[in-house]
Amino acid sequence: MAVTISLVLLFGIFLALVLRSSKSYGTAFLAAMFGFYVASTGAAGTINSLMTALVHALPN
Repeated sequence: MAVTISLVLLFGIFLALVLRSSKSYGTAFLAAMFGFYVASTGAAGTINSLMTALVHALPN
């Protein structure tokens, strides 16, 4: 679990830096890897609940 959290932080920092500097195919790879590692942490359930609440809060 400790390795997963550090990889989440690493990919998150790299993704933020790449998004600020340039947009390329590497950005898509970093975003996919960041999402993959976030999904395997304990934050995945909270993020899923937050997104579900946001979707339900939007008017139809």
